[in-house]
Amino acid sequence: MHKAVPVNKDTWWVGVNDHETDLFESLWDLPQGVSYNAYVVTGEKTAAIDTVKGPWLDEYFHKLEEVLGGRPLDYLVVNHMEPDHAGLISQLRARHPGLKFVGNAKTMPLLKGYHGIDTDTVLVKDGTTLDLGGHVLQFATVPMVHWPESMVTFDTTTGVLFSNDSFGGYGAHEGGLFDDSKTRTRWEGEMLRYYATIVGRYSNVVQVALKKLASLPIKNIFPAHGTLFREDVGQVIGLYDRWSRYEADCGAVVVYGSMYGNTRRMAEAVCSGLSDSGVKDVHLYDAARSDPSHILRDIWRYRGFALLSCTYNTLLFPPMEALCSKLLNRMPKNRALGISGSYSWSRGALDALREFARDIKLEVVGPEVEVFASPTAEDLEQCVELGKNLGRQVGGPCPLQS
Repeated sequence: MHKAVPVNKDTWWVGVNDHETDLFESLWDLPQGVSYNAYVVTGEKTAAIDTVKGPWLDEYFHKLEEVLGGRPLDYLVVNHMEPDHAGLISQLRARHPGLKFVGNAKTMPLLKGYHGIDTDTVLVKDGTTLDLGGHVLQFATVPMVHWPESMVTFDTTTGVLFSNDSFGGYGAHEGGLFDDSKTRTRWEGEMLRYYATIVGRYSNVVQVALKKLASLPIKNIFPAHGTLFREDVGQVIGLYDRWSRYEADCGAVVVYGSMYGNTRRMAEAVCSGLSDSGVKDVHLYDAARSDPSHILRDIWRYRGFALLSCTYNTLLFPPMEALCSKLLNRMPKNRALGISGSYSWSRGALDALREFARDIKLEVVGPEVEVFASPTAEDLEQCVELGKNLGRQVGGPCPLQS
C-alpha cells in the first residue's frame, strides 16, 4: 500500500508490507511476506495505535503525516512493546515532542528499557478510557497474549477492536486489507500458522482474554499483522475460541526424519494406513526440508499426528529433535500420537520419541514400530496398521470443518 488507507470513521491504516524479511522472529518462514499494521484515530485529539518495524521509517512517517496534515500527534497507544510494533517510538517522539505514551504498568519498564522513555506517559488499566473528542478509546490488558504487557484498544465510537497480535496472521497485503477482499482459505491458513507459532503456547490465557472481551460490541477487528476483519467478526472470534480449546478437524499429519529413505518408506506406509481407514486429510512432511511453522499449523489443525525418526548418533535425527522441542514448547492437547523409529548400529530414536510422548502427555496409538536397517514387508505392514489405528482415532464423526 503506497498511502494511508481509511478503514473506518476517522480511522486510518498507516502500516507497511514487508516482502524482504524471510524469517519472522528469525524462525518462521514468510513466503508471502508479513504486514505491520499500525493505525491512527483522529478526533479533537489524535492517537496512533502502535508503530512499525524500524527499517520502514520513511514509509510509515509518510503515511502518518499524510493523515495528520500538519496536526500534532497527541498520543501513542502502545499495545505491545515488541520491536516489530514499537520500532519507531524514539523517532516518533523526536518528530512530535509533545507526544504522550499510553500503556499499562507492564509496558512502562519495557518502554524505558528499549527507548529510555519514562516521562510523558499515561498509565492505563482494564476499563480505563481516553477521550479524543469524537472517539473514546477503552483499554483491556491481555497478558501473555503473547507478552506480559500486551493489551488491546477498543474504540467505543466505531466498535473497532485494535487487537494487537490477537487474530493476527502472516502474509503481506496483496490488494485489499480486509477479509471481504480475500479468500478465506488464504487468510485463515496464515492466521492459524501465526496462532500455532506465536500465540498457541498461551491458549489458556487466550480463553481468559476472549471472556474478558465478550461484552464489547465489536464490529471490526484490526490486528497488528495480517488481514483486517469487518465481514463476519463472530466467525473470526469463533476460530480463536476453537483453536484455544484445542478443537481440531478430522485428519492427520505424518512427519519423518530420514537420511537414506528407509524411515520415509515407513512414513508413507503410515499414510497408506490412514487413507485405508477413510481419513481424507493426510499431510506428509519431511522434518529436514519442511518449514516447522507449516508442520505446527497442521498439527494444530488436525486431530492426530505421527512422528517417525531414524537414529542419529544414538539420538533423534536433529531436525526431528528440533520439531519435538517446538511441540513441547506449545503443548498441543487432545491429539492422538503415533511414534516409530529406525536404527542401524545403535538404538535411540524410538526411546527418545517415547520420552517425548510422556512429556507432551498425549495418547499414544500403537503399534510402535522399530526397524533395524531397512524395513521389511512385515515392518511396513506394521506401519500400515499404525496408520489404520491412528485413523480410527482421528476420523469421523467430525464437526463441520472450517
